[in-house]
This record gives sequence, structure tokens and C-alpha cells, in this order.
Amino acid sequence: MNEEIRQLAPSVLWNHFADLNAVPRPSKKEQRVIAFMKSFGEGLGLETKVDEVGNVIIKKHATEGMEGRQTVVLQSHLDMVHQKNGGTDFDFDKQGIEMYVDGDWVKARGTTLGADNGIGVAAIMSLLSSTDIPHPAIEALFTIDEETGMTGALALKGGLLDGAILLNLDTEEDNELTIGCAGGIDVTAKGGYKQTDATGTGYKITVKGLTGGHSGGDIHLGRGNANKIMNRILLNLTKEYSLGIASIDGGSLRNAIPRESAALVAANGDIQATVKKLGDVLKSEYQVTDPNLSIEIEPTDKPAQVMDNAFQQQLLRAIYTCPNGIYRMSPEIKGLVQSSNNLARVLVKDGEYNIQCLTRSSVDTEKMDLADAIASAFELMGATMTYAGIYPGWQPRPDAPIIKLMSGLYQEMFGEPAHVNAVHAGLECGILGTNYPDMQMISFGPNIYGAHSPDERAQISSVQKFWKYLLETLKRIPSKN
Repeated sequence: MNEEIRQLAPSVLWNHFADLNAVPRPSKKEQRVIAFMKSFGEGLGLETKVDEVGNVIIKKHATEGMEGRQTVVLQSHLDMVHQKNGGTDFDFDKQGIEMYVDGDWVKARGTTLGADNGIGVAAIMSLLSSTDIPHPAIEALFTIDEETGMTGALALKGGLLDGAILLNLDTEEDNELTIGCAGGIDVTAKGGYKQTDATGTGYKITVKGLTGGHSGGDIHLGRGNANKIMNRILLNLTKEYSLGIASIDGGSLRNAIPRESAALVAANGDIQATVKKLGDVLKSEYQVTDPNLSIEIEPTDKPAQVMDNAFQQQLLRAIYTCPNGIYRMSPEIKGLVQSSNNLARVLVKDGEYNIQCLTRSSVDTEKMDLADAIASAFELMGATMTYAGIYPGWQPRPDAPIIKLMSGLYQEMFGEPAHVNAVHAGLECGILGTNYPDMQMISFGPNIYGAHSPDERAQISSVQKFWKYLLETLKRIPSKN
């Protein structure tokens, strides 16, 4: 199935991408892809090192005539977000990604594609394996666990890299040069609750078909959040009926806007018409951003127990209160989201609840302020709050020589100015800069749309543009003196 991918140009990059996508590589389970990359580097006879947490570093000498240029660190992350459509039969732990070509796009069948950040990894692999591409000395840095905490970048020690310039290949618009990003923090509410015997009729309510997407890069688009929508339905039902909630299971990963949620309830009355009416209202509200939103209800076996009514009201109102989406726009950079929150996961079942958020901001103090606001909503119902996965933002340095070089080169090659900007998504540059403060950094990449969702796709012509731009950038790297 992936043979048609291997025929695309540049063939060396797409072949490495196909090889990489045959290896399961979920965040926090990267053992197989670490071994794959280690074997790749050693098989080329290059200096290859795996650090204490699993980051892979492969070093390659400069090609003839480029020895006097500054050393370049090429950096991408090995892990990928594993998301699939509800009706897709696919085992991420055992199967490679099934790809296909659709016009100018490479897509996956019902799952995420892994172009984030697999295209960047494949590009670096192509340079490492090349015998005819001119380049300065290269230090390839493949980090782990970028998608669920950036723990690979956080654990990378100083002194392992000598490069003066870092090219991060994890931007997803081919006309953008990213020079700054937001930091983030995982905010989690946990606790227990009393249950009572259920009465009435059992129903299963399902929210699905939402567009989803990246909880940083797509948060400004106003797409529906399945956890918020489900909570709105449930709270409205409690205003008209005696309703008991047995379970809620919504969302999956912190960095993906939730696309689906399911709830099992018991109601004293027929709630189907009310849910349909609410569904029509919601579908009208989200018809532009989420045209495939579907809200379904069906009778089912009555659950044995539901949550205590007093706690149920506290939970629903806390989730209602929890900020979601844009919190504040940047007052300095037009159009940039400064702070946001993604209500990523709501799991309520068998007397326990677990609610997870990913909070982002390019201002660290505001990030913590928003985290405290979220915690306050859940602490009022007695939740135990934890903060984890804290990583800093990346402060822009617009006057850095590499930024001037690459922005000028973009204008020269493509006849228009690049968009030099900061982004609301998380990138590893800010973290890496803590141990390598003098390293110049910039991020770029091809057009990759729908990242973190089964709609993820990479544009073939844009990958070709990105590859050409990368090779020309390496030719222009300045001398050491």
C-alpha cells in the first residue's frame, strides 16, 4: 500500500518516511523507533549516541569544501500522536501507518499520518545517508516524547552538542519561519465520588464527528470540544429530568482537541427528544467549524449505579467553568494567541474521575495564572490538583544571523517574503535553549494540515519546496569565523 509513497519525489525523503512509518512510535513508547534510529546511524558508520532518556544523536562530518562552516544541529522528534477514527480497526502498537496518495496530498487511512514530525525526521535521515549533497558538519538530534511533555528535550544535557545553529524541522506551514513559541503545563484534577443505585431508563449519549486538531496551532479556529459539548448536554438535561450519570469518557490526548465523547446515563423520563433538540442547536452553532458534528442517543441497559446527585452538580458546573480555548491574545504580536487551555480528557467511571488539561502561554507568569484559574474551579468540588510537564516558551531573537539569512533566502528563492513569526504551539527550541543559550534557532517545515487528528495530511509539492529550501540553506551556512 505504501509503494506509491516511495515513488514520490524526492524519493530519498519519502522512502525514509515510509520506513519510519512502518515502526510504531507512540509517545512514551519509543523503544522501537529509538532502536530503529540507532541502527540507522550505526549502519551508515556514523557516530551515534543514545542518551540516558532515549534521545538519539548522530553526527556527520562536513562534505569536502564545507569544513570551515559552522556546525548545524538538525532537530526533529521521533514520537507521533496516535489518533484514529472511532470506526477504524487499527492497532498502533503492532501496525505501521497505512498511507495513500490523494492528488497533491499524502494521507493515512483513518489514523494520524505521522508527518508531524516524521517528515522532518525523514529529511534529516536523507541528509545523513546522502553521498552527494553538500553540507557543513551535521549533528542530528532526534528527541523523544515531544507530544506528551517534551521530556526528551527537557532531559537533554549540555555539552552533547557543538553546533552554533539549530534548525528545527517541526513547523507546519511552508511559508513560515518560526522564531518563538508558547510554553505549556499539564493540569490534572483527580478524585473520587459516592455512587447511588440508578433508577429509570438507561441511555448512551455520543458526541462525535468533530474536526479536532492541534490544541495549540488550531486553538484559535474555534472548533468544538467534545468534552465541553457533552457537558453542556448533560447539564441541560439535569434541568428538566431526574438524571444520573454512570460514566463519561471524552477526549484522548492532551495536545489534541477532543473529537469524541460518550456518556452512560439513567433518566426518569424519555430524554431522546430533548437530546435531539439540543443536538440541532449545537450542530447549527458549529456548522462552519465542525460540519460533521453528530450527537446520538440510544436506549441501553440501565447502569447499576450513578454518581451522587450533589457531586454530579458540582462536577458538571466545574467542567462548565473550566476555561477552554483562547484565554488571551498577544497585545504585542497581531493575531498570535498568547494563552489558551484545552480541556483534553474527561474520564468519570466507577467512583473516580480524571480530568486533564493542557494549558499554554508564551508568558510563563500568565501560564501559571491560567493554571491556577483552572485548578480553582475543580478544587471547589474537592479535587486533588497536580501540575506536571512544565516547559518554557521560546523567546524570539529576530536579529539572529540565521533568521536574517533564511528570510532573505526565502525571498530570493520564492519571490515573496516569508512569514517570520512566533506560534502558540509548543516547540522544543525554548527547552533546548536552556542548556544551549548561545545557539541560534529557527523552525520551518512543509505544509502539514490536520496534525493530531485522523485528517492529518502532508502536501507533496510543499515537501518538495521544503527540501529544496533546506538544501540551499545548508549551502549558505556561514563560516566559523
